[in-house]
Amino acid sequence: MKKITLIFCVVFAVTLFMSSTGFSQNEPVTITHWYWADNPEYSATMQEIVKEFNATNDKNITVVAEEYPWDGGAYSETLFRVVMGGGGPDTSSFKLTSTPLFTANNLLANLDSFIENWEDKDEIEESLYDTMRLASGTDNIYLMPWNTQVLYVYYRPSMFDETGVSVPQTYSEFLEACEKLTRDTDGDGSIDVYGFGMRGSTGGHEPWGSFIWARGGNFSDFTTEEVVAGMQDFIDLFENGHAPPTATMDGFQEIIANFKSGKTAMTIHHIGSSPGMIETFGDDVNAFPFPKGVDQWTSMGDTENVMLESCGNKDAAFEWLAYLATGKGQEKWCTVTGNVPVSKTVQQLPVFQNNRFMKVSIEAAPSAGIFPVLDSTTEWISTIWPNTIAAALLGKTTASEAMQQLQKGLYVE
Repeated sequence: MKKITLIFCVVFAVTLFMSSTGFSQNEPVTITHWYWADNPEYSATMQEIVKEFNATNDKNITVVAEEYPWDGGAYSETLFRVVMGGGGPDTSSFKLTSTPLFTANNLLANLDSFIENWEDKDEIEESLYDTMRLASGTDNIYLMPWNTQVLYVYYRPSMFDETGVSVPQTYSEFLEACEKLTRDTDGDGSIDVYGFGMRGSTGGHEPWGSFIWARGGNFSDFTTEEVVAGMQDFIDLFENGHAPPTATMDGFQEIIANFKSGKTAMTIHHIGSSPGMIETFGDDVNAFPFPKGVDQWTSMGDTENVMLESCGNKDAAFEWLAYLATGKGQEKWCTVTGNVPVSKTVQQLPVFQNNRFMKVSIEAAPSAGIFPVLDSTTEWISTIWPNTIAAALLGKTTASEAMQQLQKGLYVE
């Protein structure tokens, strides 16, 4: 009897010690993760990341990753429909623009407490957390940063050398460079190189936003003097002939084609275009962040991860999200896909620092953000912005009138 009592006491003491130190025997946990992949290589990479996490985490967590097609954004609709029906994964890849729909229906887990107690929280820029809050329309974080794409300015070093232009360090220097780089190179009396490849058609709202912030404006009110001044700078570039006359119709394909053909000396896009730029120009292409004026902003493309509120083991799910954000999963995914890491430590690895376009992306990342995510945003981007900008560039409306129209279009009463 004494022996049994002694054994019981020892077991009780060990159990008490384990409890007091936070140590516990982890029960097996399975986390289901949904994701999309742009190509077979990305798909295989995600499965490798899952395999490595399952093999190396010491908390008995097994992630099962299920791939679904992006399908032009239908992925988000499928996820919403399934989760609303009571099914779906524990965690999922996600886009910022879907946040309001999911949070309005209480489908996403609030990550504030997890991030607050996370030892790696400072690995991610505070500005990126602010963007996550902005997307939700609340003071809370519902999205875990994963990887980004940051807009910057591509330029031709040879053209800069020919005109004696240095890489702009300020917004005013950028505007001056647009003028100086606009040239008649063959002496026939016609401009054949334009300083800036302006995107005035769909999708152009993102590079345009940098002009607004450089003048001290922002997206909360398009009718301020600062915003109108930024719009006037944009108009002046076109009216003064420092951007191609086709700018009102130029979208992504056109601005890239104009830059690659030598028709423009600068244009704005992200690192996704860099392989094609290198193939065309070799070393005669480089980049710099859109320069600061009164303020500085550039557009950020994103892919985040979320935890669904229905997840049964949120602690385990956060371990997986953290692995993708700052662990080996972050390094491997961004190395293969060429997206910009959100982890400061991963950003400093040679594979990223030795890539001139990645380095510029990382430099520009602290000033990167998004447009307000509202019910009206999609129509504003696809229809209202390009139509309003075209009218302003062609002199049919003033900068002030254009901004009033954009204000009414985005902030529908």
